Amino acid sequence: MPEPDMLNGGWKLLSRLDELAFLRGMARERKALDALGISTVHDLLFRLPRRYEDRRRFDGFDSLGEHRAVCLRVKVVDTKWKGFRGKGGYFEAVVEDLNSLGGSVISCRWFHFPGIAKMVCAGQELVMYGKPKQYGKQLCMVHPEFEEVQSGSSIHMDRLVPVYGNLSGLNTRRFREIIWKVFQGMVPGAEDGIYEFSEKEPRKKSLLDLHFPESIEDVLRARRRFALEECLIQQLKVGCRRRRNLVVPGKITATGTQLMRDLMEALPFEMTLSQKRCLREIYGDMKSSRRMNRLLQGDVGSGKTLVALGAMLMAVESGHSAVLMAPTQILAEQHYRKFRTLLDPLGVSTSLRTSDRREDSHVAFDGEPSIVVGTHALLYARNSPGSPGLVVIDEQHKFGVLQRERLVESAGNPDVLVMTATPIPRTLTLTVYGDLDVSVIDELPAGRGKIVTALRTPKQMKKIVEFVRSQIDEGRQVYIVSPLIEESSVRKSTSALKELEVWKKRLPHVDIGLLHGRMASEEKDVIMRDFLENKISVLVSTTVVEVGVDVPNATVMIINDAESFGLSQLHQLRGRIGRGGHHSYCILISDVAEDDEQWEKLHILETTLNGFELAEEDLRLRGPGDVLGTEQSGLSSIMFTEWLTDPRLIRRGKELADMILEEDPDLTSAKYKALRQYCLNI
Repeated sequence: MPEPDMLNGGWKLLSRLDELAFLRGMARERKALDALGISTVHDLLFRLPRRYEDRRRFDGFDSLGEHRAVCLRVKVVDTKWKGFRGKGGYFEAVVEDLNSLGGSVISCRWFHFPGIAKMVCAGQELVMYGKPKQYGKQLCMVHPEFEEVQSGSSIHMDRLVPVYGNLSGLNTRRFREIIWKVFQGMVPGAEDGIYEFSEKEPRKKSLLDLHFPESIEDVLRARRRFALEECLIQQLKVGCRRRRNLVVPGKITATGTQLMRDLMEALPFEMTLSQKRCLREIYGDMKSSRRMNRLLQGDVGSGKTLVALGAMLMAVESGHSAVLMAPTQILAEQHYRKFRTLLDPLGVSTSLRTSDRREDSHVAFDGEPSIVVGTHALLYARNSPGSPGLVVIDEQHKFGVLQRERLVESAGNPDVLVMTATPIPRTLTLTVYGDLDVSVIDELPAGRGKIVTALRTPKQMKKIVEFVRSQIDEGRQVYIVSPLIEESSVRKSTSALKELEVWKKRLPHVDIGLLHGRMASEEKDVIMRDFLENKISVLVSTTVVEVGVDVPNATVMIINDAESFGLSQLHQLRGRIGRGGHHSYCILISDVAEDDEQWEKLHILETTLNGFELAEEDLRLRGPGDVLGTEQSGLSSIMFTEWLTDPRLIRRGKELADMILEEDPDLTSAKYKALRQYCLNI
């Protein structure tokens, strides 16, 4: 399919790079662009600048200080190698400030970069960008970005200049020239672009402002314009999916609630009002002939699984089987064991289907409705659930979009309930899950212990160990979580295998277990059962315990290198404690400085337990792809994330999408041809 035209207003944008005459003699540049995944003009022009440098004025040496990035115009006065050119040595360039009369100089250093001597030499005029750092009595810039000043080209100097990142094999100056030539080479044409919102802000002008703005205000205005365009496309996709779901024939999967009531009466506690409200909403969907597509949201420990089990019992009572798909074998097996405990007394058959195990409960009725719990293995024919009435997808953000659709389609278009314990900001709910009805559990069950979160440094480990000993002496249990399974030369983070040895020395008389994703399923099962039964007091693990693991007696969680995790993931991990009546403690180990942006993230976690507030902060700090999972959420291509935190843009995008779909539900008219090309993956 050809690329849709990206510009209009009397301009047509060439689609393939090989159609650009000025690139035909540039073999090296073409090879570099291919390596960057840039094959079309669309790819090229939406490779956006990482930042802009105001080269109408530069910082002076007299204003330098640590921790603040500066842009300098300098002349190289001397260069030399210090130490060996290989390990332990560095290349140093002494530069003087061209913006002052005092002849001030500063040192620039590059470590482990043997090719730098061919790029920087005495007499050059450079633009440099970086953070000065104090080395002894001298202020230096380490590995600054730089670009040689050349006369005769206005796009590189005396203006706001775009700076592009991650251009392996192609320097930013050359890339800037290619972008500029593309704008100069656009030829007149009659075809329309994707969508024009306003004659005052034509698409071509906005795209030009993203690369060569006259002011930062131009950049912000252009980004807002393209943010609205992205929002519109996302809302059209969601709107089309919702319309498609409405015409899919459904079936009545709830004709009574007696089994669910029997379950509730057998529970040793009362369900919360929030849980009961969500069950009523689900029951309303299941007793109608319209297919249910519902998202069940709730904070960690809010009781979503119990609500889902109630829905599955309604399906069984109406003569349909129900399937629950979990993201990990540990979680699937935990659900299976818990369901067996609750359902065997009710005479409901339960089965487990994973890649390693296939197990049926002792209560088996051939051909009778049952509940099946499994993992991705349910996607394959030998474990196929047949034609259940209800499919529940647990921790839905852990699955890819295609995986979810494959399960649903193979199951014969059943009612669908997707659950997440990762609270989703309202803006993302409207835009990513706008095709689903949403139920929210917004309260926690009574009797839960208080959770205290504390940020500590590795230097305080002695006190932490003493505290862990006191908790174990009281009969409590401890999680110790690390980012890696084993040490890596690429990533300097704490490993679970190393932590196991360290903690065995710290607590020589304590039973300590290890859990990580590479272990065989039987071994993981034994470890989790021993931890649940308090045969293991300390569980050293990776993030495999992030979702669903329920050990009420565990009251301490230590998270190593906490800065390497996102807020939502840290909150998920913290949710493994505080599940009983005891006070619990989450200790975040990190040595980041208070002026580091990572410290802000950890401090936020330290001061709030509300998952929805944390999700909003996570969205602000990391963007939607990391909050939801880019591939899982379908947001991997989002570049203008402003709209995801701006209710006004979302509202405007939805209004436009509703108007367009009302006028042309299938986007088949010539007017919406380009929009249809962008929304085909609905």
